[in-house]
Amino acid sequence: MKAMMLHHVSLQVSDVIKAKAFYRDILCLEESKRPDFGFEGAWFKIGEGQQLHLIACNNLSKERKIDSRGPHFALRVDDYHKTAEWLKRHEVEIVEKPNSKSGFAQIFCCDPDGNIIELHVEQPID
Repeated sequence: MKAMMLHHVSLQVSDVIKAKAFYRDILCLEESKRPDFGFEGAWFKIGEGQQLHLIACNNLSKERKIDSRGPHFALRVDDYHKTAEWLKRHEVEIVEKPNSKSGFAQIFCCDPDGNIIELHVEQPID
């Protein structure tokens, strides 16, 4: 077996409309057509050939905190400072790690359901 790429990440959300607004308006992802599976959800494009799938779930716990060691997915962004400013301007709580040992300058935040998202640039910021 040889994995070719990561195709999609699926997240459970309690309110699809609120989650769609966050991923569309705050993280600036483009929504794409989704088949009718008989339950609520949404799909978003990420770059070329990659997707984020949101799946409605009524009994989610929103107890998660921004924890870089917790389950999360990462999006590469073009500018660390502009991304941090954008999120702050939209009143999104963030944790900044501009000099992470990972080799990426990282910003962590949560969606409205507590799903953790890492936003990073390729090189560390001094």
